[in-house]
Amino acid sequence: MASARGANSASDGYSRFSDDIDNIEGSYQSNNIRSTSSLNRDISAENSVELSVPGDTHLDAEQHWEMNYHEAAIFLEEGENNEKFDSHPHNSEALPAYLLVHNRWYYGLDLVTSLVLLILAFVEEPALPLFKLPVGVHGSIELLALSVIGVELALKLRWIGWKTILKHKRTMIKCITLGIMFVEAVTVLVRQSSHFRVTRALRPIFLVDTRHCGGVRRFIRQIFQSLPPILDMMGLLLFFVTIYALLGYFLFSDDPRDQHFTTLHDSFVSMFVLLTTANFPDVMMPSYARSKWFSIFFVSYLCTVLYVLMNLMLAVVYETFTRIERDKFRKLLLHKRKACQHAFRLLVSKQNPNKIRFKQFEGLMRYYAPKKSARDVMLMFKELNASGSGSLSVAEFYSVYDAVMLKWEAQFSQIPWFHTTWTPLQTFCQFTHDFVTWKYFEYIVYGLILSNGVAMIFRIFEFSDDLQASAVAFSASWDTFLFVGLFVIEVVLKVLGLGISQYFGSGWNIYDFSVTLLYVCGVIILCLAPSFVYVVILRPLRLLRLFKLKKRYRDVFGTLVLLTPLMCSTAIVMLVLYYFFAIIGMELFAGYDMRNCCVNSTVEDFYKYSANGSTALGYYYLNNFNNLLTSAITLFELTIVNNWFILMNSYALVVSSWSRAYFMLFYLFTMIVLTIVVASVLEAFRFRIQYKRQTSKREEEQMLHEEVDLKWEEMQAWVQDFQLLERLRADLVVGGTATFIGCRPRNREVLQRRMYRTEIEEWMREADLADRQEHSSRRKTDENEHLITSSDQIILGGALMADGDSYQRAVTWHKGSSSPVESLKTALNYFVYSKRKETGSGGYVAATFAGFTHSMG
Repeated sequence: MASARGANSASDGYSRFSDDIDNIEGSYQSNNIRSTSSLNRDISAENSVELSVPGDTHLDAEQHWEMNYHEAAIFLEEGENNEKFDSHPHNSEALPAYLLVHNRWYYGLDLVTSLVLLILAFVEEPALPLFKLPVGVHGSIELLALSVIGVELALKLRWIGWKTILKHKRTMIKCITLGIMFVEAVTVLVRQSSHFRVTRALRPIFLVDTRHCGGVRRFIRQIFQSLPPILDMMGLLLFFVTIYALLGYFLFSDDPRDQHFTTLHDSFVSMFVLLTTANFPDVMMPSYARSKWFSIFFVSYLCTVLYVLMNLMLAVVYETFTRIERDKFRKLLLHKRKACQHAFRLLVSKQNPNKIRFKQFEGLMRYYAPKKSARDVMLMFKELNASGSGSLSVAEFYSVYDAVMLKWEAQFSQIPWFHTTWTPLQTFCQFTHDFVTWKYFEYIVYGLILSNGVAMIFRIFEFSDDLQASAVAFSASWDTFLFVGLFVIEVVLKVLGLGISQYFGSGWNIYDFSVTLLYVCGVIILCLAPSFVYVVILRPLRLLRLFKLKKRYRDVFGTLVLLTPLMCSTAIVMLVLYYFFAIIGMELFAGYDMRNCCVNSTVEDFYKYSANGSTALGYYYLNNFNNLLTSAITLFELTIVNNWFILMNSYALVVSSWSRAYFMLFYLFTMIVLTIVVASVLEAFRFRIQYKRQTSKREEEQMLHEEVDLKWEEMQAWVQDFQLLERLRADLVVGGTATFIGCRPRNREVLQRRMYRTEIEEWMREADLADRQEHSSRRKTDENEHLITSSDQIILGGALMADGDSYQRAVTWHKGSSSPVESLKTALNYFVYSKRKETGSGGYVAATFAGFTHSMG
């Protein structure tokens, strides 16, 4: 029988309790980087395990190391995703549940479950008859999906606790939403019929909370951070709208022909709609017919609110967004730094408490970057190890996020792929390589693209009333075959000359290849099925390559690349917004027949319907909320704000005048989101232009590339695993040095590190100073709380001279704890404190440390 504690005490990498009293102080320096896990995994004697064979001791130590690697990787993921560390487990019992939830399979299950909940809106009432499912079916699916999410929250509660959840707003909102929706799902199943379920609009909360939507959460957080100036400006806007609405009511309400200002409510609605210019000049014409001077009212209103206040709001939001973007980068950088500190504590050993060896670094990468090869892990370690000591300090480990970004290739990997092929093929490929790398080759390609464009212009002038004949002439004629053949030859030459990897390493080459492939497919389809005329759009796509010639367009394309992650997050936020309002719209307005609905109103002509065919304006009845798809189209029309007031006024007449609030709120929400999107685009373009001005091409190349030399002797000293060393042998020069080049992606984060390099150094110095001050403060506090004065003499080796009751309480306290080291300190201090209280401050406490520890087992 051997305890796990005994087994672990000898295991490298863990500060386990030993008989040396110095370990009590050495292992628990609060802010010093040491070999202590954030979870106390020491196992007491009561939790001992059977060791059937001596080899199990090593196995147990390896298992603990694997838990440390996994937990350290999760710390790095939390730092990367900007997640708070207060939700991290603080005891070993909660760790299995934590690790179960934090794995890729569960991430995928969480995402699929959230999507299933969203898709249910397509099959629930109201829905298209094609998609509609019985209440029992979609109710059971919903209950199952909610149960899966509930299991995840239950596991999360195991390590977070209720007190922390009250501070973790996102988790608290998710719990409340889950509870409400679970009750509603059960109610639907019991009643076998749906009810007014506006809470379905909250389902996107589960999607946004998934790990894959970290960028979406950051964008939503930026929206909330940008709200104060937006709300301030919106308050000013509504003030002017109200003032002009009041003035318009007294100016125009006496005209019976003018229905826009009949009541004060109608006046406010008309001026609010005029803010979007959707009803201009219609709203002005009745009063304009009475007197041309009334136009001053409308012109002054539009100039004030549209051209001054709206643009001023954009300027304020842009300034706020720029400041928030810089502050967000600083906070994320410092958050990653703190994550590195937490992970570092889990990877150091007792023998070397301030350094990480390669074995621990490689174990970390197995969980944090599992797709990295052994060679890449070795190169990252070498890149981080700037001191050349063979182990990483915490300062070096801070750059682990940057090292993971690097993609490595051998220095001589640029040697043409064909240098070892058959001699005739090698000669031909060398010729093609020289040809495609010739400085005038690109101009030849541009000439072909321009000629293709001229040919298309001539074909356009030959269009006839026969769509099929025109499509065949445009996209399947002799000139089409000529140019598509030339473009195919271009692709083949580049692939042979550059090689597949180098060819597809260029974004423009990927675009050329994709367009050419689609072009070929379009020609084949049009030849086989002339009626499929839609493929004509494929031929002009290659003309986009011409825009690369001008620097301004290259800046635009570069900005689009930087904005791609943000645009993806924006698209998801807009879809979530649409889903939210679509569910509410279906609950409020589904089932209303809008045909011929608005007789004797300003929108009557738009809803005139006849069985023989509607008028040119009479198709607006199709803009309804009868299912999720039509609701989304209706909301998109409202987003464009062209004639959106027609939909609003029609539902106000059919349902209630208060329904206008729904449409106005949707406009305000979309205006806020789109204003922030415009501000983000402006900030990204400004950032790119400023970066280009401050960074030369040579400086950028140096920033994006790192060169690392790997010596075989160093690898043998670092790598203790013989099998791993054998795998590395194929990529290294045995007995010599191999040189590798690491390439960083040209994304926004990398460019920001370049732009804010001076500020980063200052932020890091401030963080180091704050850490030292915090460590000093905690050390003093710890000394004051746990100080055992010289008057309390603990005599080692003497007879036991202590009160039995206090002594027994201290022993019981220690045995009931799962943390032997900390509990021993607590027990000793409790024992000393109790005797001080009895004997006074000057009293002496005598105890036998040997007898005390013997009684504790």
